[in-house]
Amino acid sequence: MRIYHANPSLEKGWLTGAWESGGDITISGLPFLVNIGFANRGTDEPHLHARITEIYLVGRGSAQVRIGQQSVTLIAGDLLVVEPGEAHTFLSSSPDYFHFVLHIPGLVGDEARTEKKLVGRESLGL
Repeated sequence: MRIYHANPSLEKGWLTGAWESGGDITISGLPFLVNIGFANRGTDEPHLHARITEIYLVGRGSAQVRIGQQSVTLIAGDLLVVEPGEAHTFLSSSPDYFHFVLHIPGLVGDEARTEKKLVGRESLGL
């Protein structure tokens, strides 16, 4: 058994994977191909992923998210799946907001950093 704790003093971070994490998770010595992160607020940074599917699990609060030309409201208990190629950004989040995010596949190194593409707000109709 292994337990990974989100640091409540951080605005966002990664429990495992390619970004500022404490290390990669392995199962029976093989890499677990999912990056797992968390955030205390949604970040307004319009972007898309070429290969990664992002899965947001909202644990607390609410947020407004823009995916393509559609705005959606997320509340505690919601799960949002953003497919590769779907431009998206957070527009706002409540002061008590908290989510976990999964990146599948869990890419590492330069591959993880370069597959994220920033897009203009106009691509989201903003």
